[in-house]
Amino acid sequence: MTVDLSPVQEYYKDKTIFITGASGFMGKVLLEKLLYSCHSLKEVIIICRPKRGKAPETRLEEMFKLPIFQRIKEERPEMLKKVTIYQGDVTFDQLGLSGESLKHVTENTNIVFHMAATLKLEGNLRDAIDMNLLGTRRALNVAKEMKQLEAFIHLSTAFCNCDQEVMYEKVYEFPHQPEDLMRLAEWMDVKTLDAITPDLLKPHPNTYTYSKRLAELLVRDHYESMPVIIARPSIVSPAAYEPLPGWVDNLNGPTGLMIGCGKGVIRSVLVNQKNKAEVIPVDYAINGLIVIPYEFNKQAKRPANVPVYNITNADHRKMCMGTVVEMSKRINKQIPFNAGLWYPDPCVTTNHYYHNFNVALFHWLPAYFLDFLMLILGQKRFMLRVQEKISTGLGVLQFFTLNAWCFRSENYASLWSKLNEEDKAIFNMNMNTKDTEEEYMIECAKGARKFILKEKDEDIPRARVHMKIQWVVDIVCKTLIVGLFIYYLLKWTGVLAVF
Repeated sequence: MTVDLSPVQEYYKDKTIFITGASGFMGKVLLEKLLYSCHSLKEVIIICRPKRGKAPETRLEEMFKLPIFQRIKEERPEMLKKVTIYQGDVTFDQLGLSGESLKHVTENTNIVFHMAATLKLEGNLRDAIDMNLLGTRRALNVAKEMKQLEAFIHLSTAFCNCDQEVMYEKVYEFPHQPEDLMRLAEWMDVKTLDAITPDLLKPHPNTYTYSKRLAELLVRDHYESMPVIIARPSIVSPAAYEPLPGWVDNLNGPTGLMIGCGKGVIRSVLVNQKNKAEVIPVDYAINGLIVIPYEFNKQAKRPANVPVYNITNADHRKMCMGTVVEMSKRINKQIPFNAGLWYPDPCVTTNHYYHNFNVALFHWLPAYFLDFLMLILGQKRFMLRVQEKISTGLGVLQFFTLNAWCFRSENYASLWSKLNEEDKAIFNMNMNTKDTEEEYMIECAKGARKFILKEKDEDIPRARVHMKIQWVVDIVCKTLIVGLFIYYLLKWTGVLAVF
């Protein structure tokens, strides 16, 4: 039976796609979307390393058991057979491929999505260079051998040019050269490299954005001889519509903050409430990635410069951080998380001194107290370790939550405007949808409960009761603390003796 294909689906017909980083959050959604919507493709090849004693094949089987692959199992189960997995790793030469696997990849691949990276904002420079910079060079070297390559999409980040007031869709020059940093990481010992890292990174806040910026220069330098393209998503948030509303599988970015604050673990955050939230739902980002090779190859003339896409939300859909905070608090009362540590009412401020005071009082002091109780009871202590991770995470996030960002995303917007109605229905990037931001955030809250915390909807009424009890306890404790503080202040100043 002949199936009518849309223009984008027709482009992917009989194509072989190679993906690095397919086991990551965006990688899973990309794999699912390609299999579901580009069902006439020939093959999807992914590489995966063994993890926790599990072979790549076992990890793939477990991935297919995730809820996001359910619609494929129900509607197009034969598509799962089109996935080929090889043991590989971007930290190895030739991506860990050799012999028949390398031959199969280089002789058949038409499109490469290079998504593998270390996302640890607090990670050391050597690891960031090895994964994000050297890993990109290794992927490019394999792609050079591909006989039928039509597009190499390098996934970067919208924040890699953070020294620019306005970030346009172009590659920016930088004093440091990729080759120099790769050589430096090879011969310099870790201790010395860590010592000079703060000076090397300036003006970048972390090793992630720094290494991603250098990787862009490396990719750009291959544009004359290869069909390379750079895609820069902003902070990727849970799915808006597909494969499941609210789908998320990690605690990075807004999801981690939502759960940490909602559970009462995070009591203070540094956020400029006047700034706009720079997030993009993962399905909007993935649909853009899939359309990019189609758009690139249908052009009659190759662009003079390497194509760059800032995959960011439309300006009229961006909410102020203050609105996001208030909306989150309201939604958290409707859909609370189970068994929170404290009543979820974090302090949101731009004052570092006030924030540090709150962290000491409401983060570290309870952590020491709980670990002391664990010690007395002979139980394993863990709160200080958890608090250290939270403090590190909040420390690296504050650069993004305190600064204003301005992205120009005309290229990304044009992907949507150039699609016909059929493709628009399949590869949704509509920034004028009737669904509100609050409806989306409700789905994010439900997704965090369901997919991350594994909490059931029937537990919500009990969680609401628990939150009301926590509110009473919170008020009582705050009243006692303030009352005692005033009492001792008056006693110390001698005012109390007058009465």
